[in-house]
This record gives sequence, C-alpha cells and structure tokens, in this order.
Amino acid sequence: MEFKFDFERNQENLKILQETIEENKDKKGALMPILHKAQKLFGYLPIEVQTIISEQLNIPLSEIYGVATFYAQFSLIPKGKYEIGVCLGTACYVKGSQEILDKIKEDLKVEVGGTTRDRRFSLQATRCIGACGLAPVMTINEDVYGKLDPSEIDSILGKYKG
Repeated sequence: MEFKFDFERNQENLKILQETIEENKDKKGALMPILHKAQKLFGYLPIEVQTIISEQLNIPLSEIYGVATFYAQFSLIPKGKYEIGVCLGTACYVKGSQEILDKIKEDLKVEVGGTTRDRRFSLQATRCIGACGLAPVMTINEDVYGKLDPSEIDSILGKYKG
C-alpha cells in the first residue's frame, strides 16, 4: 500500500528538518540524528524526505535507505494511530496467538508490518513481551490484552474504531 507524502501539509516540519540538517551537516555522524528528527517529525521516513536528506548531505540515497531499513526504530511507512502488537513468542504461539493475528489481519484488511488505509491501525508481530502468564497477548499502544480468544477481537478493536 502506498502513502502519498503531502508537501503542503508538512511545510512546517520540512522547515524544521532543514534547520536540523543545517545544524548537523558538518558534524561527524550527522545522518543518525537527522533521521531520528525526521522520524519524529513525520512519523516515518518517506522517500521524499530521504531524498531531501540525501541531497542536503550529499550522501547517496541508497545509503540513507540502507540505514533506514537496518534500524528497527525507523519506518518507511506511516504508523497508525493505534499500533497493534501480537506476541508470537513461544508461550503465546502455543496458546493460539497465530489465530489472533490472523483474525486481526482479516478484520482490518492489513498485513503484518502494514498500516490500514485510514492510518488508524498498524499491525506488528512481536516477540516475547514478558507477559507469558497472560498468553496469548496483544498490545494496542500501551493497553495489554491477555488470555485472548479470537472471538474477543471484534469487541476489542471496536473500542479503537470510533
């Protein structure tokens, strides 16, 4: 799924990004703080922003893309307002977390690592979150749901759809 970057709506953030580039461009290791700032400003690192950074720092776009895809804290797609994480650690998996994940994918029509078209939800498969006694577990932002059954998913997601 593609998300179109809106230059008009992001003018203020683009100005802040430009200031950040100016402040850091002559420093060793400038790319990481600039990418962190861009991620914070835009919520992700769209190709348009990567291109601006590439041109301003005179770094190949392929290098910026490589860094952006290597580190887990960076995202190339916007995150949803609600980030859903379904634990696929051993305890959760054995107790049915794959079925939970499949139900969410079906209900929201989104793949793991994706964001719904309305940008309301993002879906991630996570590793152990340390709540094995509550298996299977999912999180929605800071909310934790445990001892889940697929039949509960519609009701839980309904709280966030309104």
